[in-house]
Amino acid sequence: MSTAREYNTTTPHGPDTTDPRVIDWAERQARALVPFDVVDGLPVNPLTTDLPEGRGGLWHWGEAVAVDAAVLSFGRGSDRSRCLLMVERTDGHGWALPGGMLDPGESPRQAMAREVGEETTLRVDPNDAVMWSARAVPDPRAGANAWMVTVPFVIPLFTRPTVRGMDDARLAAWMPAEDFTTLTAALGTGRVFPAHVELIREVLAR
Repeated sequence: MSTAREYNTTTPHGPDTTDPRVIDWAERQARALVPFDVVDGLPVNPLTTDLPEGRGGLWHWGEAVAVDAAVLSFGRGSDRSRCLLMVERTDGHGWALPGGMLDPGESPRQAMAREVGEETTLRVDPNDAVMWSARAVPDPRAGANAWMVTVPFVIPLFTRPTVRGMDDARLAAWMPAEDFTTLTAALGTGRVFPAHVELIREVLAR
């Protein structure tokens, strides 16, 4: 199984003060989950070139890897409706899938199970999760030289355990999710975290 040392998981407790032009970008490119270019000593966001130069609201340079979990409940008893576990972020970026950064020494599966538990109190078996290919996501905090990559997981449940928002999740809830329109209607005035919109659409379409 892959270990966290194969991923760009270093997230400082504050902005990285390293001069990006002294970073070994060839080494970073070799272990990146999503290929990217380097121009004039700076890594280039593989999703878009329309962002201002720099890191935006992120603390790192280049790629950083997170995990996200699409936990789908297919109901219990006579209620067989499909719901998606979501959390309301405390940073004002809306409703999202539970997830977060890998800790040193963690595999993506371990990080996913830990993050789901920390944010929602739900305990999941990482071996029950289906891991999808890593992808760069349109994180609203990104800059031209810093971006997020996620390793998504899908977990089907045939129960609907009680959940509670914890850690950096203000709320946790099972949202009706027969399709994306149903989901967004259930959120009311809330919005889906932009980095997760296409991922959630894909999960619900399968």
